[in-house]
Amino acid sequence: MSKNASRPTLAGLQRVLVATLLVHSAAGLSACSSFSRTGGSPPILLFNGHGTSPNDVKAFEKLLNESSFGYVTVDSQQLNAMGEAQLKSYRLLLVPGGNFEQIGNNLSVATATNVRNAIRDGLNYLGICAGAFLAGKSPYNGLNLTSDVRFPFYALEERGIRKAAVEISIAGAMPLSHYWEDGPQLTGWGKVIAKYPDGTPAVVQGSFGEGGVILSGIHPEAPESWRQGLTFTTSAGESNAYAVKLIDAALNRTELKSY
Repeated sequence: MSKNASRPTLAGLQRVLVATLLVHSAAGLSACSSFSRTGGSPPILLFNGHGTSPNDVKAFEKLLNESSFGYVTVDSQQLNAMGEAQLKSYRLLLVPGGNFEQIGNNLSVATATNVRNAIRDGLNYLGICAGAFLAGKSPYNGLNLTSDVRFPFYALEERGIRKAAVEISIAGAMPLSHYWEDGPQLTGWGKVIAKYPDGTPAVVQGSFGEGGVILSGIHPEAPESWRQGLTFTTSAGESNAYAVKLIDAALNRTELKSY
């Protein structure tokens, strides 16, 4: 303290302390504001934790915002801290693409159990690519919403193809050309609502207890920028509209047409 500085009064110290506490409280709220849930707040939990593709999370955020879906993001640490009751206060858990091994390995066994139980009791689930793998009987802390069915990769993987434009047949609608990257084919569980060119399931819908479940091996949410170097017969906008349809169906447990 400089020689000419006045000594702070008790009242001044109290004002400084209160102001400091308010700043820290605001900072704390800001840090968790994307995750907090109060009455009337968003119904969708968008998972953005370890193993998810940041670009895929961004693609979903863009669609959710454009279509006015209310959502909050939740990372691995936050999801691990949630109990069943808190999970069940939401209507939909959306797990996007990425690396399903890393996603599962960064969730605790207790978390997988809590999520599974919450879905059984009414939380809906939408899994895209890695999120679909996670929903099966994955050895990497999978949720096993599929009566012990474990999904394999789509056949292109065996030919060394890691990403492709794939023509998808959709029940009750015109085919669409979708972006695929290391995704599963979904044989053995649920109703088939879309098929790969070889006839294996690309998108399926079913239930686990009281919760509705939609799984997709393709990326209908993929933006135009992902399509470079590949040839598509339909537009990214048409695919994105299908992604919005899947989100809405998963959120509201709307039964889609099936084969």
